[in-house]
Amino acid sequence: MSDTMTAPTGTEPATHGVKLSDVAADKVRSLLEQEGRDDLRLRVAVQPGGCSGLIYQLYFDERLLDGDATADFGGVEVVVDQMSVPYLDGASIDFEDTIQKQGFTIDNPNASGSCACGDSFH
Repeated sequence: MSDTMTAPTGTEPATHGVKLSDVAADKVRSLLEQEGRDDLRLRVAVQPGGCSGLIYQLYFDERLLDGDATADFGGVEVVVDQMSVPYLDGASIDFEDTIQKQGFTIDNPNASGSCACGDSFH
């Protein structure tokens, strides 16, 4: 009987292999506080586009769709759609704040190459 209680029901979201650094999680929490919202999650997706074929999308989303995979990083929920999970497995999201650059960065071991701007990959 205990096996049926722990078996996935199909309505429980799956997990994904995307990692969120502590610095990035702090930045997301700060942005959510600025928005005054506690019902949003960080959605990470891969879509066709950019100069290398695929482009990353990072945005806040209040929806949780069928097939979404989720992971929690200290109260920050990161969601990846079913189609993007294989492209992002093992990817790390960080936040960089230097004199040269400020923003989220994605280190993706699945990318075989990227463009000079760093926003798209193949």
